[in-house]
Amino acid sequence: MSLYRTELRRLVKRRFTRYMTLLGLLVLAAVVVGVFFSNQKIDATAHARAERQAEQQYQEQVRYSEQERASCERDKAAGVNADRYPPDCAMISPPPREAFEARWFLPSTFDFRKSFTFTLIPFAAILALVGFVVGASFVGAEWNSGGMMNLLLWRPKRLTVLLNKLAALLTGVFAVTVSAGLLWFGGFWLVAMFRGSTAKMTSGAWQSFALTGLRGLVLVLAVTTVGFALASLGRHTAMALGGVVAVMVVGQFGLGILLEMAGTRFAQAWLLPTYALAWMQKKVTLEDWDACNATFTGECKPDTLDITWQQSSALFAVGVVVILGAALWAMRRRDIS
Repeated sequence: MSLYRTELRRLVKRRFTRYMTLLGLLVLAAVVVGVFFSNQKIDATAHARAERQAEQQYQEQVRYSEQERASCERDKAAGVNADRYPPDCAMISPPPREAFEARWFLPSTFDFRKSFTFTLIPFAAILALVGFVVGASFVGAEWNSGGMMNLLLWRPKRLTVLLNKLAALLTGVFAVTVSAGLLWFGGFWLVAMFRGSTAKMTSGAWQSFALTGLRGLVLVLAVTTVGFALASLGRHTAMALGGVVAVMVVGQFGLGILLEMAGTRFAQAWLLPTYALAWMQKKVTLEDWDACNATFTGECKPDTLDITWQQSSALFAVGVVVILGAALWAMRRRDIS
């Protein structure tokens, strides 16, 4: 029997894999349902209501300005509260009517073309977490229960065994991610149809969605590989889970606080979530407001630093290669006991 097929069946039949996958899918479904009920389709009635609210807001500002101007004239005549008002009470006037735009009062609506890309970020994050935990448990449980030693008695080629396990794991995660991605797309398409808009969908928009989804898939597979490699390296699921907790809590939050206290410019450039976000969005622009670059109009513009998806890909590729390489080296060199 093929080792790869055996490992794939073992992965599918594990209860932890099924429960963790089901939990991840339920969370994704909850997100879609939440977005559905928090948005609504904007029709002529909603536009008319928004226009009335804008007019009401404007009239309230007119009345408030008239009251303040009357108070100004009264206090100035009495010679009190002179520092509370401008030199000329006529300067107190309401904002222009065009300052109150009806679109500010429109309810939230889901525009598929503008919003779907941003939904792929939590989608990738949730499935990456599921993949990490499932990957760590898949190989960690084998080490902890002694199943790895028994398997190596049947197939003594260590690297072949480990790589077949990894291949089976990535196949399963790939299938779940692609299937969930199609359901995610279908769910938000329905949200847009009934609670928003599907207008202005061009070939460029579809291509952008496809590329962002592909980057999300790669991120999920990379994080799954890291979880698998860490658990194999430590020969226990807790090694992977403890490692990620240490990195995120100590290495990220602690480092972030330390960099902020030290006044480091672009402190977020040292944090992994920034690069994950840049990978999904293609670019993240960090701003340093402590450095003020005055323009010819007197406007203050901060210094900026761009983190691109190319930089993120290089960082993640090196990380995956180093961690997986260490796991393979340890598998080859260390005693199996």
